[in-house]
Amino acid sequence: MNSVAHGNRVVVIGAGMAGLSAAIKLASNGFSVTVIEKEKAVGGKARHVMVDGVAVDGGPTVLTMKWAFDRLFTCVGARLEEYVSLKRADVLARHFWTDGASLDLFADIDMSAEAIRDFSDRDNAAGYRRFCADSRAIYETLKETYIAAQRPNALNLVQRIGTRNFPQMLQLRPLGSLWRALGSYFTDPRLRQLFGRYATYCGSSPYLCPATLMLVAHVEQDGVWIPEGGMHGVALALRRVAEEQGVRFITGQMVARLRTESGAVSGVVLDDGTSLSCDASVFNGDLSALAQGDMGLDPSETGLSPTPPNKRSLSALVWSGLVPAGQLPLAHHTVCFGDAYRDEFDAVFRRRAVPDHPTTYICAQDRDCDGVLLPEAKARGQERLLILVNAPARGDTDPDRFSDVEKDKCLNAMIEQVNRCGLPLTAGSLTAQLASPKEFDRLFPGTGGALYGRANHGPLASFQRPGARTKMQGLYLAGGSVHPGPGVPMAVISGQLAADCLVQDRVLTP
Repeated sequence: MNSVAHGNRVVVIGAGMAGLSAAIKLASNGFSVTVIEKEKAVGGKARHVMVDGVAVDGGPTVLTMKWAFDRLFTCVGARLEEYVSLKRADVLARHFWTDGASLDLFADIDMSAEAIRDFSDRDNAAGYRRFCADSRAIYETLKETYIAAQRPNALNLVQRIGTRNFPQMLQLRPLGSLWRALGSYFTDPRLRQLFGRYATYCGSSPYLCPATLMLVAHVEQDGVWIPEGGMHGVALALRRVAEEQGVRFITGQMVARLRTESGAVSGVVLDDGTSLSCDASVFNGDLSALAQGDMGLDPSETGLSPTPPNKRSLSALVWSGLVPAGQLPLAHHTVCFGDAYRDEFDAVFRRRAVPDHPTTYICAQDRDCDGVLLPEAKARGQERLLILVNAPARGDTDPDRFSDVEKDKCLNAMIEQVNRCGLPLTAGSLTAQLASPKEFDRLFPGTGGALYGRANHGPLASFQRPGARTKMQGLYLAGGSVHPGPGVPMAVISGQLAADCLVQDRVLTP
């Protein structure tokens, strides 16, 4: 078993959501915690991008599974709402298609069913209700047995669910694809597109991932919150809580290597030569960085293997930018679908190319829960958008990709797709900073630009993510590349699970 040899000094490497979560929980358990972050600001993927002096969210845009944050804040006797203002969204997302149709999904299932009936027909509205019920059942089965628990294997999961609960296990539907399962609820191909998109929340293809990922639908039904200051504002709130618990932060410094003694973690060396001693470390980065020796460790010491390039999840092209205020019919979350949905995922995962007609996601950060433009955006005359299309995680294997010519080509393809869905966006109206897989690989070493770790393709993919413990004594893992998986709430949970392991493994000094 992994263990902390002695003492209570812990270094957390990386101040993403998982690292911040681990730091808070460890500090609440009496550990002396130092967080090292190579960027100047905390948050990891939940970062701000400066565009013409305006801070635009450049990463995650959705806060769900609020209970994961509530459990963390309970450790320190606080509430998330005391640190950041949250508003629950009534409109989950607005969707457009090239045939001129549009559909809003609501937090209220009855309202969504009525909208689907008007959009399609009664049978698909009834299918939606069945889909909601089944996705809820999957989520409730896995919430405590898998998502919030230490990593199980397939047998452990069966034992946790209970051998007498065979119907619940059948409901998980791990053997069939999400896309195939959606056909049993929706005859309208546009609705299969809409709900198939939930696979991308885990960086995966709806044609290759298990139907178990239906549970993402219930995650949204259970509540989508819009935090003041965006998701980066949530990261800043976590830092504030951590500092109140005595956590020390060192930003703008990279960990060059981990120090070890007798096969156990003994400290870290920063890129400026500073050496810090510790009794344990939580690594909040992609496991592939450790597995390929980025921290100066031999892979045999950790027992980790890098994610093979062909097993990586989605990357993305992300434009963080400004447009004239109020000119586009946007909700806070808006999706524009292309006509060749299967080809989009075939392009990314088989041909390893950017799709010609990509599904485009837009987060209008200056729209409230109902899509109304906020006064400050009106006064500024510009509103902030994050625009995202899927791309292959080849930021390390194709160093010459994404030249200026190719970036312009991708921009034009995205704008053409949005225009075909009826949104009058032009290249001239968008002032933006583009992040490509190459940039994401630089920001998040070892990933190749993959934003979600390993893709959830196949029935056992979820069990191929490691848990918090490593082979090395005193070294623990947290983040989207390990259990329970990608996404902000999952990262927050993984940080808590890593802290729990460290606390459990601690050996008190005699």
